[in-house]
Amino acid sequence: MRASLRALLMGACLTLAPMGAEVVLAAPSAVARAPVVATTQHVGTFNGQKVAYKAIVAETFLTDGAGAPTGSLVTTAYVRTDAKDAARPVLFLFNGGPGASTTPLHFGAFGPKKRTEDGPNQRMVDNPDSILDAVDLVFIDPIGTGYSRPFPGVDGKTFWSRDGDAASVKSVMAQWLKANGREASPRYMLGQSYGTTRAALVADIGADLKLDGVLLFALVGYPPGREMPFVTTLPTFATTAWYHRKVAGRSVQQVHDEAVEFARTQYVTALIKGASLPEAEKRAVAEKMSAMIGLPTEFILAKDLRLSREDFMFNLLKDQGLRTGQLDGRATARLDAPAKRPPYDDPGMGFAEPRPPGAKPTGVLPVAKGMNALESYFKDTLKFRTSETYNSLNLDVNAAWDHQGMGDVNGLLGKAMQASPKMRLFWAAGYYDVTTPPYGARYALDQAGVPGERLTAAYFDGGHSVFTDPGNHAALSAAVRRFVRP
Repeated sequence: MRASLRALLMGACLTLAPMGAEVVLAAPSAVARAPVVATTQHVGTFNGQKVAYKAIVAETFLTDGAGAPTGSLVTTAYVRTDAKDAARPVLFLFNGGPGASTTPLHFGAFGPKKRTEDGPNQRMVDNPDSILDAVDLVFIDPIGTGYSRPFPGVDGKTFWSRDGDAASVKSVMAQWLKANGREASPRYMLGQSYGTTRAALVADIGADLKLDGVLLFALVGYPPGREMPFVTTLPTFATTAWYHRKVAGRSVQQVHDEAVEFARTQYVTALIKGASLPEAEKRAVAEKMSAMIGLPTEFILAKDLRLSREDFMFNLLKDQGLRTGQLDGRATARLDAPAKRPPYDDPGMGFAEPRPPGAKPTGVLPVAKGMNALESYFKDTLKFRTSETYNSLNLDVNAAWDHQGMGDVNGLLGKAMQASPKMRLFWAAGYYDVTTPPYGARYALDQAGVPGERLTAAYFDGGHSVFTDPGNHAALSAAVRRFVRP
């Protein structure tokens, strides 16, 4: 998978243009109809607790600075009704893309229902690992995804930029808290992949949200410079090589930690020396890299110790006629496989660790599959009526996206945390994520000014979407529960 996929799934770390006017809710009289709101009552068992809850699927009408209606953004909220704890928190969640709906987090990780992977018989079933026992959930589908749409005659590019997107999402969060009487509740925000970029932008303009914490999954943290892009990917090359039995190691954590230590000491020093690095020392570094990431010493030397993602993915298993995935380095595909449109050319797309023989099908479907079950759930179970078709992944939105220049926005998180002493940060990463490598994310947070004592880090056996692995579900949910209910 080439650079086009990196831009597709998270976007590069890019510079912000000055923030425009905030998107606000339209007055009821500003549109020809009222927003559609559907409320239903349910009961489920989550984390071993029987929980009564209501589901609220609601349109929020957005307007421009002149008050003209511009679009409808649909949220799906789950609010526990048998708990009267005034301190019960609210968690707003969104995935990335740009152009991705919240489907993976909603129906694969934390929502009260998830999709089975039973092929044509796929269905919605209870999710015992949902965190609804501990926190109320509000899933946000940005404009162009899910059922959210620009109004007829409105150019969707109004929303398909970093600033326009962040402003609309921030406004919906604020209005949801007010409309549902939750302005005194602890509030958290969770973004995955490009959603981590969105979260940084929302945190920057959302001081009035008074966030208690931000949760980041698969943090976008590409560092600039001539050395650090290579330094921060090396540990993930090592863990992926270990998984494919190209190198030795006791555990994935041990392999990762040793590679991080090597990367930020001997390796970065060698890269900094550049042409002045003695040949004998250069070869010694290449040999150590070879033993760590499974590529030949001569190949590493030919690349001047600087290995791109493509160098690694297309050469680690070349002797077997295979390439690795980028979203998940554990996945493989034939090198001579027919070409596919990105992101579907990546074998890591929707990959989950295979289950043991005879295990029950507990995983979730890859992106954009199982839509019949999903739409039936919205229309028949949640009683939300719309003429729109649910957009799980909208590549047209991705193609139209305005990234507004180049630059890393993670410094905005550090700025927001320094301005709000109560704000905490949770970061989850997958050891085999070649797209947003864990060490790249940690380096970005360290350089962003995020106070270390307010950062909770969690590593998982997984790729870009750690929640696609059934083996991670319980541990991931437990970690999030601890964070939102300290």
